Amino acid sequence: MNYQNAINEIKGADVQAMESAREYIDTLIKPFGALGRLEEIAARLAGVTGAVKNRFPKRAIVVMAADNGVYDEGVAAAPQAFTRLQAMNMTRGICGVSVLAKAAGADVVVVDIGLKEAAGTDAVLDRNVRHCTGNMAKGPAMSHEEAEAAIEAGFDVASGLFAQGYGVIGTGEMGIANTTTTSACAIALLGLDPGLAVGRGAGLTDEALANKIEVVKRALAKNMPDADDPVDVLAKVGGLDIAGLAGCYLAAAYHRKPILIDGAIAAVAALIAARLCPDAKDFMFATHRSPEPSYDAAIKELGLTPFLEMGMRLGEGSGCALAFSVIDAACVMICDMGTFDDIAFDDSVLVDIRENEVEENQ
Repeated sequence: MNYQNAINEIKGADVQAMESAREYIDTLIKPFGALGRLEEIAARLAGVTGAVKNRFPKRAIVVMAADNGVYDEGVAAAPQAFTRLQAMNMTRGICGVSVLAKAAGADVVVVDIGLKEAAGTDAVLDRNVRHCTGNMAKGPAMSHEEAEAAIEAGFDVASGLFAQGYGVIGTGEMGIANTTTTSACAIALLGLDPGLAVGRGAGLTDEALANKIEVVKRALAKNMPDADDPVDVLAKVGGLDIAGLAGCYLAAAYHRKPILIDGAIAAVAALIAARLCPDAKDFMFATHRSPEPSYDAAIKELGLTPFLEMGMRLGEGSGCALAFSVIDAACVMICDMGTFDDIAFDDSVLVDIRENEVEENQ
């Protein structure tokens, strides 16, 4: 099954399962709505799987690693070689996402989807589409066919994990200069002001940030990506890591599995997937709020609200590692809490505070 055929078979959330989950949650021994967003997360998970009660003990974070030709324009503080180095370090278990994933009981799957130089280890999955994108400030980042191939690679990787029994995956990336490509994609898709949408990434001086903004403007003017064609946007001003993650989101929707969004790069990849298949949004969960300016715009467009506000901007899938515990909490709530019937309690004496909150907000 390729991703394009899969899109035609994707259906949105199971509304009946969500309603059944909400009704069941209101029978649990607590005031109505007392566990706040955990209750809605549990209901959304029911909409994903079609089952009221869910558990996801086997989980992974997929990290798409790719280099970006726009690095040549001086848009990043770190050397380009750092992409490959960190991809290898992830497999050694010493990066941020690696240690956080270990604490969450999650595996980290590192994918070479566009490294300039091969990782040189079988621990990195080789799905390389091309060795680094072109410099988007001077021409398209890649061909339309390469963008589609990268989406397909991400779809295949995620589908393979679901076939191995993984119940939920998180999305991560590694690619020096990928906040530049992310900003360009967000601007092209959402019509944002480059001066407001381009951020400092891993850290830039004011002068370097001004240069980054100008580079993005030049890239958009040079390539004129079509906002109505997300693959065209990817091909002209995107990155292979973004394309690969978009494929992961489509695979999750096709297989009816929850998928977690990390920071800005992952959020814009999710937006691209949603533009390709609007129903894919129902399977996405935003983990933490990234300070990178394109993040808020993408997440708002997706209609999602992140679980956490941690001031994190590492990327790599680090926010997903933290958010697994939130998913677990929603699951144990609906699976393990007792009901009013279990304790022979008449819940008619309880007041639904949610109704008062609605009235107060009107």
